Amino acid sequence: MIIDEYVRLFKARSWMKRNMPFLYSWHAYVGYELDLFEIFKSPKTIDEVAAKHSLELELLERWVEVGISIKYLKEVSKNRFKTSKSFMLPDSKRDPKSVGILLKEMMELHIPALLTYPSIMKTDERQTFDHEQHGTTVAQTSTLLEQLAYPKLIQLVKKNKVQSIVDAGCGHGGYLQKLSHALPDIKLTGIEINEEVAIEADRRCRLIPNISITCMDVEEWRAAASVDLIMMNNLLHYISPEKRVNVIRNLSICLSGCGVISIITPIRKPKHGKQFSSVFNSFFTAFDNLYALPTKQELSSIADQSNMKLKSLKPIIREGGWYFCTFVKKK
Repeated sequence: MIIDEYVRLFKARSWMKRNMPFLYSWHAYVGYELDLFEIFKSPKTIDEVAAKHSLELELLERWVEVGISIKYLKEVSKNRFKTSKSFMLPDSKRDPKSVGILLKEMMELHIPALLTYPSIMKTDERQTFDHEQHGTTVAQTSTLLEQLAYPKLIQLVKKNKVQSIVDAGCGHGGYLQKLSHALPDIKLTGIEINEEVAIEADRRCRLIPNISITCMDVEEWRAAASVDLIMMNNLLHYISPEKRVNVIRNLSICLSGCGVISIITPIRKPKHGKQFSSVFNSFFTAFDNLYALPTKQELSSIADQSNMKLKSLKPIIREGGWYFCTFVKKK
């Protein structure tokens, strides 16, 4: 009995240690969402911050206490606190490049969905992903991939002498804007199903003459003229496995003779990033309108059934299981 109690205590302490990283994420999320790290950039008392920003005093005190314990905040004088100069803290919400949006997606979307597993495993009553509610957040987090993926993309564009590009599921048009700055003479088209996201993309691209944005489902879109490159970034998990072949086949019809389809997606059972990929896949499976990630073999099969071939598959974020792949027409 004594041994059993020691084992129980050991397991409890082990799980407490394993859950410590969540404390850092929770604190950073709250700080980002309420812009508290920005507010505390100069020393302030808890009372003055609570009064000025209409925050509940006791809860703000608890948040500050946690920040002190994990060194995200420091007390610089009696009752005055300041944000620590930590490289890892998210920038202000006013900064569109802040990584805090990733915390927001994780805390408001990923974790709540994963916590439904006990219920849906017994009932199979899955959630429905609300594109209107979460579309803007997902579009913002998708931009975090752009910096890493863009060099591969621009290399592909230049190597194939691409003159026209369609971004299927363009989000806020980040890739299109980058491409336009580098290649102002090529024709760029963004397709986005979410109306709010499409409106924002159009606003951001309005002054760029070679970019046009269309609000439409990619499954219904058809090109008026042949296209040299069609990009599908973070899109496959919105398309059911049964429809993926038809979507790729229809897009391939729109390609010019040497046209390419490029796909950025996490993949299932990857060589790199198995942990992240598996939990991301679990998140998608919690919804009735999101779908499992493809494996490398499934990507090859989709290409083959679309009269194309999988030409390349290279990791973008190894620890995350994100890959950049290209489909080309069979000779």
